[in-house]
Amino acid sequence: MDAVTRIERALNAAIALAEGLGSPPRLAEAMRYAVFPRGARLRPRLVLAVAGAVGDDQPGLAESAGAAIELLHCASLVHDDLPCFDDAATRRGKPSLHRAFNEPLAVLAGDALIVLAFQLMARAAAAAPQRLGPLMLTIGDSVGMPTGIVAGQGWESEPRCDLTEYQRQKTGSLFAAATAAGAAAAGADPDAWRLLGDRLGEAYQVADDIRDAVSDEAELGKPTGQDAAHHRPSAVLQLGLPGAIARLESLAADAAAAIPPCPGAEGLRAVILLETQRLLPRSLAVRAA
Repeated sequence: MDAVTRIERALNAAIALAEGLGSPPRLAEAMRYAVFPRGARLRPRLVLAVAGAVGDDQPGLAESAGAAIELLHCASLVHDDLPCFDDAATRRGKPSLHRAFNEPLAVLAGDALIVLAFQLMARAAAAAPQRLGPLMLTIGDSVGMPTGIVAGQGWESEPRCDLTEYQRQKTGSLFAAATAAGAAAAGADPDAWRLLGDRLGEAYQVADDIRDAVSDEAELGKPTGQDAAHHRPSAVLQLGLPGAIARLESLAADAAAAIPPCPGAEGLRAVILLETQRLLPRSLAVRAA
């Protein structure tokens, strides 16, 4: 079974838990709306890729870890789109959740997805209970304070912000969690895999800054020009477009070099280089080719 099919199956099973007997139907519907139809699923695919590279002896646990990270990512998007932050009208080519439902349900759906991620992990740990602690810490630390995605969002309200720290927390933390969680789910040392995730997270944020600056809403499925409009830190605003592209290429090479020795290192390296190239907007990818 391919990685995307495994991920979608795990996410469907997770959302079905929230749709159980007695649940508020509109809130359950909002949670499903936030997760489906699927986005790129980069983070859970990374979990499965790392688990496979080191020897995936507990595939169910790796799938649950990947699904948990994707639920947290979807929750962050729901909250990021709220009127108090970006007030975005669209997400993934459809109305943002607070526009499709309402603002209270969007707040609650995001909160419920965060809790569901940890419920999912706890349920999956029966097969390898000794791995639950490292997984929960790895994923939990990537979300909250002092350096998770909540902290990253918080930097947008500070009078001064270091671009590298902001990007590492807001975007890089879940990528670092994905590589570390993939290793932990397969019984490997999660700390050895964090640098790979850090580099990939930085690369993704730089690519996102580039797409925000040069893409249109039809290509991205969400509003563009948001960094300039909200005066947010951006690699394009700080380095210029050529500098941002050069930074992305440098981070991709650093990520490939950061893969620890493992049976599937070469295959994983090829996947990472290909995926980072795909992060560029179509217009720039064609020009680069």
